[in-house]
Amino acid sequence: MVGRHVRFEVGAVLVVLLAWLALPWLGHARAAEAGRDYLLVGAATDVPTPHRACTPQMLVGPRQEVRVDAPPGGWSGEPQALDVFNVFAGEVRLQHGEREICGNMDDARTRDSRFRAGIGMVAVPRAGSHEPFFVSWQTPLKARWVPTLRLGAPSPVQQNDTARLLVRAACIAVAIALALSALMGYLTTRDRSFLFYIGATLILVLWQAVLGGLSGYPEPWLPVGERAAWWLIALTAATQAMALPALWRLNGGDRQLPRSRLPQQIVLWGLLAVAALVPWLGRDGLQVVAVGLQVSFILGCALSLAVGLWARLRGDVWSQAGLAALTPMLVLIAADAVSAGWLLEYRVEALQLAVTWLLMMAAYALNLRLGRLRQQRDEMRHLAETDSLTGLPNRRAGLQQLGEHLQRGARDDGGLVIGFLDVDLFKDINDRHGHEVGDQVLVAVARALRASVRGQDEVARMGGEEFLVVLPGVSREDARRRLDVLRQRITEACQSLQVPGLQVTASIGLAQWRPGQDDLAALLRRADHAMYVAKRGGRNRVFDGETADSVAVA
Repeated sequence: MVGRHVRFEVGAVLVVLLAWLALPWLGHARAAEAGRDYLLVGAATDVPTPHRACTPQMLVGPRQEVRVDAPPGGWSGEPQALDVFNVFAGEVRLQHGEREICGNMDDARTRDSRFRAGIGMVAVPRAGSHEPFFVSWQTPLKARWVPTLRLGAPSPVQQNDTARLLVRAACIAVAIALALSALMGYLTTRDRSFLFYIGATLILVLWQAVLGGLSGYPEPWLPVGERAAWWLIALTAATQAMALPALWRLNGGDRQLPRSRLPQQIVLWGLLAVAALVPWLGRDGLQVVAVGLQVSFILGCALSLAVGLWARLRGDVWSQAGLAALTPMLVLIAADAVSAGWLLEYRVEALQLAVTWLLMMAAYALNLRLGRLRQQRDEMRHLAETDSLTGLPNRRAGLQQLGEHLQRGARDDGGLVIGFLDVDLFKDINDRHGHEVGDQVLVAVARALRASVRGQDEVARMGGEEFLVVLPGVSREDARRRLDVLRQRITEACQSLQVPGLQVTASIGLAQWRPGQDDLAALLRRADHAMYVAKRGGRNRVFDGETADSVAVA
């Protein structure tokens, strides 16, 4: 029988092994089925490649043009990619030979899909030819806000283009995440500073979207259209209305100059008024506003720097966040003054990173503010629940702790014993030795109570010379022994005060919680009654209120 059983098991293993080996052949035998073996989405299209031909209407207004010549030996015959960045408004025209395309940053559908952050084209000039590329764009509103042209092999040019898009999108994503975090902070604290931060962040998101062309990617989701320059200037004014007061506050302007709140309001509402007037301006007016905004930004950063350094010299540690937020702005101002090449090439990305850093520093400051609010709340709660003389929980906190132990005991079916303690003849101590000694006695009693309880026990001053001791999870016998030891330690602690003629004792009433019969008030009444029984019985003792003697002695 054993041999037959072994042969059966070996045969079963061989069958399973053969089936497992046959599975790949079975898989190759059947044809792949859509929905089961693969997923096909989308559909065939008849839409042509999105290369728009230029029309005269697209090229109206003041424009600039540049010619990109071939190398001295002529083109190599390999594909050449030309990508144009940092054009903030209007159509960009690219031409090579008879091929001509137009595109703008505010509608990604008008651009070659191989270029996501700029407007580009790929051409294959004939080997040895010198036929140039021609690029034209709308004249910028401000000096030094010049386009960047990148020429090279398609792969590296497209990789650079994609990297720019990732940076621009990441900055917007971080700003949205910070706004959501601030919303959670507002719902927690109801502090209006968080609402101001959320509003400023949303304006900055729109400004970044128009600045970097993401307002038109993958399709236009803002009605920018041909008014891109107006949108950009208006949102720049609104952005400064939020950013400049924020920089001032982060650098300690409110703390060092409390009367600066009115100028801040004037700056904020003045810039918002400029933003509201921009749609009615002509191009000449836009240029004036653009220059004015640049001056106001430099002036605001300079004032914020001055007050931040002043605050730091006066020991204001909170201004460090403001100086850190201001640093990228100062770097951009200095780089723009010297026409730094890296800023000309990566102006959009540099501006977005600087603004994102400002938002992060502002969020850091808000979190510090939230931490201070929580600390103040905790301190107020501590003051409201702590006896100022002894440092023990007061009556309110003691009753709350006792109620929590009752709930926990009802849930976990645990035992609970309390002791109600009263310092004997405390009025006589005050009368004979003075209230100062009386206070010292109460402090010594509290010190003895804290030193005599376990981690899960609770002690509280109920008022005057009365104290409550909560002993969860102990039997009546153990509780009585511990309360008796505590009574003796109180006498010893008061002897250490070395006041001539001072003799301190305490009477303690014990009560055990009766689940289903006692509530908090009933338990306290029985403990208080037992304490008075201890006093009537001669003081300086612990009386167990659960014994039958309590009624007789009373």
